[in-house]
Amino acid sequence: MGEYLLAHDLGTSGNKATLYREDGTLAASAVAAYGTSYPRPGWAEQDPEDWWHGVCSSTKELLARTGVDPKEVACVSFSGQMMGCLLTDREGRPLRPMMIWADTRSSRQEQEILDKTGMEKVYQVTGHRASAFYSAAKLLWIREQEPQVYDRACHMLQAKDYMIYRLTGQFVTDYSDAGGTNLFDIRKKEWSAEICDSLGIPMELLPEAHVSADVAGYVTSQAARACGLLEGTPVVIGGGDGACACTGAGAVEEGDAYCVLGSSSWISRVDREPVFDRGLRTFNWIHLDPALYTPCGTMQAAGLSYSWYRDTFCGEEKELARTTGENLYDLLDRQIGESTPGAGGVLYLPYLLGERSPRWNHAARGAFIGMDVRTKKADLARAVLEGVGFNLKVILDILEEGRPGRREPLTLIGGGAKGKCWSRILADIWERPLGIPADPEEATSLGAAVCGGVGIGMYADYQVVKGFRKAAAQMEPDPAHRECYQAYYRMFNRAYEALVPVYEGLAGIGAGL
Repeated sequence: MGEYLLAHDLGTSGNKATLYREDGTLAASAVAAYGTSYPRPGWAEQDPEDWWHGVCSSTKELLARTGVDPKEVACVSFSGQMMGCLLTDREGRPLRPMMIWADTRSSRQEQEILDKTGMEKVYQVTGHRASAFYSAAKLLWIREQEPQVYDRACHMLQAKDYMIYRLTGQFVTDYSDAGGTNLFDIRKKEWSAEICDSLGIPMELLPEAHVSADVAGYVTSQAARACGLLEGTPVVIGGGDGACACTGAGAVEEGDAYCVLGSSSWISRVDREPVFDRGLRTFNWIHLDPALYTPCGTMQAAGLSYSWYRDTFCGEEKELARTTGENLYDLLDRQIGESTPGAGGVLYLPYLLGERSPRWNHAARGAFIGMDVRTKKADLARAVLEGVGFNLKVILDILEEGRPGRREPLTLIGGGAKGKCWSRILADIWERPLGIPADPEEATSLGAAVCGGVGIGMYADYQVVKGFRKAAAQMEPDPAHRECYQAYYRMFNRAYEALVPVYEGLAGIGAGL
């Protein structure tokens, strides 16, 4: 058996290939970027061939740069973007671009699911609300709008599932990705015949659902020539990016909790059973370890809000960073330090892409509220970070209902975890200590790699990751900011509720133009 585990993380903006040694240390990584097409408002599509080129080029680059012989790669495993809809024919040829998670064109089909099955039924069976964000509504849109494509379809796959097919010739998925379709029974761990029948979806369209650590197959000779791996290398299924991030964050036993602070962001904890919220505000995934579940809430525009602010307002700072060589985010951190908790009375509502949990409002939009003539750019920057923190606190509060007084450390991962200013703000708003790993952006790939190691018997179970993920820093909440942030948190929620009619009105005007 080789020493190295190769993990591919098929994200929204590119594929990241990462090599890990058996002891969990990072050997190297390589990124291959690809694009997303936005043909119309609410549409978001990707070409599956771009993923394959990304997997092949990043694998070759990684092996060449490290000098690792392909025979030293013990297995390949995957993490991938979730809740998409890719239809292929019997031979695995894509019939159209993939509608990715961010595609919400199928709002009418969402209503069709509600009419035929009911929200409560979908939630209790799948652990998720019926929503245009999930695969089922996207599939129904294709059936209605592109019947010539639907009639030729033999397989509905997620991004990582298609890459597994290209490597092995097998059509499979895992429980975590199946859970993002609105068609999977998370307690029985099988496709829901009841929901499929009610929607008229043939179950043979859906791939075999497996435990994440199952070996899907082995690298074929054709795939080996394309990507540089050894023919016969085991390919472990892996999981959706959320499930892999959970494991990579070290959240592998009941009570563990973590937050991913990336372009989107989510907070999740580990439980033995799914947790069903009375208000249907949060949802449930199956962990890479099939004995566990991860109740979760996801917001759409977390890091995206910060990058939007950067690109829209920070031309001067960008130029200064370019001329001085200083990191742009270090400059912004210093700027934010000129503002105080509460951002000078400015609230930011981070709904640039509508919102999933806990609002579930496609029409919601972003806003700054509370500006006056004294408002500085530093206040706006701080308000963006605080607004994301307030929105995530809504999710955290829901997940902690029935668990009063629980304040265990929460692991913070993702690109946003590198910012000391933002992590300090989050610790204060959430009133929780935050553990931050040394390499917070590698959690997803590490989770996929550990899954691969479990799949081939290199590791006995997922607990091994506890020894790999040591917190490099811990951010403690400042009690002096508690009352301030509690007051602004109440105003944040009141501001959203007050603007709901405005969001609906704006959406109606836009639809009529």
